[in-house]
Amino acid sequence: MKTVITVVGKDSVGIIAKVCTYLANNKVNILNISQTIVDGFFNMMMIADIENSPKEFDGLASELEQIGDEIHCVIKLQREEIFDAMHRI
Repeated sequence: MKTVITVVGKDSVGIIAKVCTYLANNKVNILNISQTIVDGFFNMMMIADIENSPKEFDGLASELEQIGDEIHCVIKLQREEIFDAMHRI
């Protein structure tokens, strides 16, 4: 199942490492990743496949939100089809 992961917050050391380590430990495959820093604010978007993860979607989403709290970022996990529907013109 493809998902969209977004990470937004004030830039600091280790944001990518923390998120990617969590994903790797939970067998989430990153298919595409883009990140930018604008005026000190970090923004990252990933397309990831969670099919092989031992955790359900809701568990991953909740734990990513907790990691976001720890690193002072907002992390959201969305199903790709819902993300596409929300951003369709």
